[in-house]
Amino acid sequence: MSHQTPEEIRALARKNLVPHFTRGDAWRSPDLPVIDHGEGCYIYDDSGRRYLDGLSGLFCVNIGHGRTDIVAASMKQMEKLAYWPNWGAAHPSVIEAAAKIAELTPGDLDRIFFANSGSEAVESALKFARQYHRSQGHPDRTVIIARDFAYHGVTMGALALTGIPWYKEPFQPVMPDVRHFPNTYGETIPEGGTAADLPSVVKLRSIIEEVGGDKVAAIFAEPVQNSRGALVPPEGYWQELRKICDENGILLVADEVICGFGRLGEWFGTGRFGVVPDVITFAKAATSGYAPLGGMAIRTHLVDELWDSPDGGSFFHGSTWGGHPVATAAAIANIDAMIDMNAVGNARANEDHLRSGLEALLDSHPTLSEVRGTGYFYALEFVADRESGTPLSTEQAQQLVRRVMPAAMRESGLLTRPDDRGATMLILSPPLIADTAVLDELIGHVDHVVTAVDQHIAAS
Repeated sequence: MSHQTPEEIRALARKNLVPHFTRGDAWRSPDLPVIDHGEGCYIYDDSGRRYLDGLSGLFCVNIGHGRTDIVAASMKQMEKLAYWPNWGAAHPSVIEAAAKIAELTPGDLDRIFFANSGSEAVESALKFARQYHRSQGHPDRTVIIARDFAYHGVTMGALALTGIPWYKEPFQPVMPDVRHFPNTYGETIPEGGTAADLPSVVKLRSIIEEVGGDKVAAIFAEPVQNSRGALVPPEGYWQELRKICDENGILLVADEVICGFGRLGEWFGTGRFGVVPDVITFAKAATSGYAPLGGMAIRTHLVDELWDSPDGGSFFHGSTWGGHPVATAAAIANIDAMIDMNAVGNARANEDHLRSGLEALLDSHPTLSEVRGTGYFYALEFVADRESGTPLSTEQAQQLVRRVMPAAMRESGLLTRPDDRGATMLILSPPLIADTAVLDELIGHVDHVVTAVDQHIAAS
């Protein structure tokens, strides 16, 4: 397309391409970003302008853009064996990828099932939980519990788990037997209490009591919930979820599509919180976005119990592309590169630098109400005025997300995500290879964006 002008390229996109989660007016805009190539922590548009990738693509590119080693490994695999299904047979690439991931997962989560995306990973875990309980003589365990405002994907089962009402509205009725309990936004452990006293945990117990613990198949939760803005749980929260599941024979599923592969400064986020779940879902950074790959890690005894059950014999689920040779080769090369570069350790070593830099912005920006997050995963939340507690009007919030912040990011040279799911926010998730110099540049870009927010609100 090098012979075409930027205007012609955008016209062609508008003519033929249907975008994901994108408003029509944004797609029709002459400022529509067209990303041409990437290198390290930076991406370049079709005019050659450089942007700092403040979202790792979409929580994916943990190892950075332009890694020729991952490309070479993928090409070599494609030349040797471009495709073979993972049904009743295996190939070396998928075997090695499963072994490498199993070495990184906490506890005995040593059985790896591959899919192609985060939504498919969650769908797979949902189906595994249902079939596992049925295989063990408990067919009535059909209820799934997830958290309010959590995003778990867009396939119909995963969408039912997603706790964002307007995502589901166009597709109702979605899968029944799904309940939601509060997330941890704004929660703190009461003085003299424990995580068991958190309102969200109390509500979870009441839901289980209402439907019956023997009717619940699984509880799904992200280690740090993305939607509603990088919600870091209070100390002991995950231990409480583990305890509740153990008391009731419920499977605990950690959705680590975002948190997995180093985002929180540990290979898997539940490892940071000291809990071994029964299933971990993953995707995105498993290949650093270099190829589509998702999946789940399952505790060994659960798979064996399903296989050995009278009604079992197999996990009755699969797909044409799950465990694709090229995608798993990319995962192997990605994991090797992350280990060689100590990408996860880099995020853990520099997370305080990122946090302190972002929190320092609170002093000079009256519209910035809160900075939340951990590792290399943060959300900045906005109000009309922090001092008085004045919230944004609906019109102000829409203008910030749709116009003000995107324009300020273009001016500054930053690409990341303004978010309006439950509040008006800016989400940050830089590549794990970002050093302090890159983080300082990121904070400078964010300062520019928040200044634009201040000025817009003051003028309105």
